[in-house]
Amino acid sequence: MTIQIGTRLPPATFSVLREGVQQLSTDDVFKGRKVVLFAVPGAFTPTCSERHLPGYVAHYEDFRKRGIDIACMAVNDAFVMRAWAENRHVPEGMLMLADGNGDFAKALGLESDASKYGMGMRSKRFAIYAEDGVVKALQVEAPGEFRVSSAEAMLSAIG
Repeated sequence: MTIQIGTRLPPATFSVLREGVQQLSTDDVFKGRKVVLFAVPGAFTPTCSERHLPGYVAHYEDFRKRGIDIACMAVNDAFVMRAWAENRHVPEGMLMLADGNGDFAKALGLESDASKYGMGMRSKRFAIYAEDGVVKALQVEAPGEFRVSSAEAMLSAIG
């Protein structure tokens, strides 16, 4: 079942590359914080690289002025996420979370089978706004779409 507004994010562990691979729990990312987590089907893929991530990079300070942290998640490894961040000039404070096996995407009910494209199990394209780990806004894209999970759409949804 897909996560719903008003529910707590499920426990999970993400990988990040900081002087080696480090593990972050959902508490490390969300506890006591306001966070927009946006998820992409894959780092370095066309829509993700040319539109989704760049929108959050461009609006990073708009979120920060509202006291909101930004995290990007993909079913990729921490090394790919770090390389993608460097390639796309991601601000230092934006978390690039690797959900390597797709465990968090699956726990959210937002996994996607991209096997017919040679990509295996991935995450759907979505954005969540959470306060202290509780979902306050959830925007899930229809397959092949990119509208409701953009940085602009999330800024509008948060108000």
